[in-house]
Amino acid sequence: MQNLNDFELLTELSSIYSQQAIADKISHPREVINRWLKERSRQQDESWLTYSERITLEKMLPAPSDRKHEFTFIDLFAGIGGIRHGFESVGGKCLFTSEYDKYAVKTYQANYYSDHKIHGDIKEITQPDGMTTKKAYHFIQQSIPDHDVLLAGFPCQPFSIAGVSKKNSLGKAHGFECDTQGTLFFDVARIIDAKRPLAIMLENVKNLKSHDKGKTFKVIMKALDELNYDVIDGDYDVKGADPKIINGKEFVPQNRERIVIVAFRRDLQVTEGFSLKNIKKYFPKTEPVVADILQPDNEVDDKYILTSNLWKYLKAYADKHKKAGNGFGFGKVTKSDRSTRTLSARYYKDGSEVLIDRGSRKRPRRLTPRECARLMGFDKSGESKFIIPVSDTQAYKQFGNSVVVPVFEAVAKLMKPYILEAKKMTRPVKISVKKSVKAIKKVTKSLKTA
Repeated sequence: MQNLNDFELLTELSSIYSQQAIADKISHPREVINRWLKERSRQQDESWLTYSERITLEKMLPAPSDRKHEFTFIDLFAGIGGIRHGFESVGGKCLFTSEYDKYAVKTYQANYYSDHKIHGDIKEITQPDGMTTKKAYHFIQQSIPDHDVLLAGFPCQPFSIAGVSKKNSLGKAHGFECDTQGTLFFDVARIIDAKRPLAIMLENVKNLKSHDKGKTFKVIMKALDELNYDVIDGDYDVKGADPKIINGKEFVPQNRERIVIVAFRRDLQVTEGFSLKNIKKYFPKTEPVVADILQPDNEVDDKYILTSNLWKYLKAYADKHKKAGNGFGFGKVTKSDRSTRTLSARYYKDGSEVLIDRGSRKRPRRLTPRECARLMGFDKSGESKFIIPVSDTQAYKQFGNSVVVPVFEAVAKLMKPYILEAKKMTRPVKISVKKSVKAIKKVTKSLKTA
């Protein structure tokens, strides 16, 4: 932050935090911060913060890591950085970030240092207006830095197979360029094709495998094969449990199954012995329980307790569906329970999927955003390190859309030795001039005597 003047520092902070939050940190009225940002825009080089105020404000921004990185990656559909968190923890460095949601970007910037601008819509790079396919690939190559690993928690969208044969017959598209058009996986595939990273790691909901009777998943696997990437556990026994489907319940007290697709470039031939089954060795020694993520009762604001009307509605709704033989209803848990239901992005509406039991004759309550951070593994038990600069509504959406962080720390640990081995395979071999001369003389001598 030493390279930012006072105006730039405040501008950076105001892109993440409210003016009131900034003002509170340095004991100024909000109007002062507002006036500084407006007036100083005309005289940006002027200093007006005291030394102590500047130090205080600088601490609101994440600092660069002093750890030496061992490989690089890009973070697509980054959300609030759950996947990035895991790969940084094992020595990775993020070179490029893309996230469309402006509120998620605030949380991302509050928690992760970036020496690059966070890009919004990835389609602006992968599908630039008015460019031919050839020019689009060149644009991707120029816009996205070279990297070792591509990470993407891409949203699942319907894949339309209809019309593929017609397009092919007209010569308009072929392979993944045709099969995946109209989906966000298409954008990921184009970047893979243009940049040829050593490895990729894709994350999605478990139902990706069964979506459209399995056709969607087959298209993705076919595309990766066409791009010459070998998917880890790609040919698992269909009668057994798929190692690619990992339940966050093993790491945090939440039932949350996700599919994890790890693949390495086929020409590198470094995947022997790699299986996601080995993630078991990173399971915590003690099974997590709901109590691990809860705040003390005296720290929880009463606003998280369900109102009488909402609690009455949820009970009536559950009774109605129970009588109809459906499984719908709220999910109430106690401190001793092993896990909750899956936290979703709609949690802000009524909190019905995860309600904390407060005892008999007491209405249950929602999780607080801080407890959601722990439930997703951004904070450990008792921690409050992860910064939440947005409203409760936005925070609930963000955590509900995110990933269980310890799962991807474990995946990153599994991948790391193979990533480093792949880097060796692509590293130019350096031969000293002295050794080269000796080798040439030896070959020349053998030819003369032959």
